[in-house]
Amino acid sequence: MSTEGQVCYTFEAAIEKAVEMEREGFRNYLGAIRKVKDKHAIGILKEAALDELQHKHMLEKALVEGFVEGEEGMAKPVPTMNLDYVLRVEELQADAGVREALAYAIHLEKGAIDFYQKMAQGCAGAPMAELFDHLLNDETRHLQALEDLYEKHFLDEM
Repeated sequence: MSTEGQVCYTFEAAIEKAVEMEREGFRNYLGAIRKVKDKHAIGILKEAALDELQHKHMLEKALVEGFVEGEEGMAKPVPTMNLDYVLRVEELQADAGVREALAYAIHLEKGAIDFYQKMAQGCAGAPMAELFDHLLNDETRHLQALEDLYEKHFLDEM
């Protein structure tokens, strides 16, 4: 078990850690975009990749500014359906469609949520916990949007 989430970092170290996590998420989406052929699946993956870039940019700007802007809209988490428990984790293949792309994105977002939960728990009681809580809340919004899309198109088929 990793002790990564049991340590509270300085502001700069915490932001650097979050930037790396967002960069990795972007790279995962980029790899999937390059592999998948279905244009609708690519659209879903592109949108998710752009969300990762937006987070990364926000966090890098925080390194320069010394604080995170735009946190007001991330004050509360949103409920999710936890579809990651019923959808299998699979590497995307070239013939993957929208269903597989959504499942892939749902699992990546769930990974980000887990990361920010561990970071917030590791900093419980410290000012950095609030930053990670805000980032966690924003990731729940992304996950909810993906789950809503999955529900709209595929949940009745399960």
